[in-house]
Amino acid sequence: MSEQPQEAVEDETGSYESGLPGFLGTIDEWIAKVEAVMLAGGVILMAVNTCINVIGRFIFGEGLFFSGEINRILIILITFAGIGYAARHGRHIRMSAIYDAFPAKGRKALMIFIALFTSVVMFFLCYHSYGYIETLYDRGRILPALGLPIWWIYIWAPIGFAITGIQYLLTAIKNLTSKDVYLSTGVVDGYADSESEV
Repeated sequence: MSEQPQEAVEDETGSYESGLPGFLGTIDEWIAKVEAVMLAGGVILMAVNTCINVIGRFIFGEGLFFSGEINRILIILITFAGIGYAARHGRHIRMSAIYDAFPAKGRKALMIFIALFTSVVMFFLCYHSYGYIETLYDRGRILPALGLPIWWIYIWAPIGFAITGIQYLLTAIKNLTSKDVYLSTGVVDGYADSESEV
């Protein structure tokens, strides 16, 4: 039997609705829309870039000289935009055998600890990734084909870590202030029986 986490973040149209009230909910929904556009656009641009490069190699005998650098930029963008998106939708990989054995109050306490600890780790990584960008900036290296400063392409790392850290912090707050256990601000912990939905 296949089991999936129950989601409470998407309505019938598939648009994201934050589990947060007021101003925080509005900001969360805005960030979710920006992330979705970045992820979709990044994947589409990478596919188009790769296809054009392959066609160029087979038809003209020479691909785009900057294709590899563009894909490198897009992979970094997708990766670090994706970690915040996954946190918002409760989609990160979980080892839940012990967690699932706890009663509801134990799961809530454990989820608060997990969310707070993960938030601290994300902010720690944000701080160190910013330091890495400063190092790249001081070295003045550039991408050979595009001629862009190399630190520009890594700017998404601290942004992605910061957004993910904020998401986990908000998840901890949501669990502290609500009756149910939440995997993210809008995803209630639990499983849906996919066979009964057919």
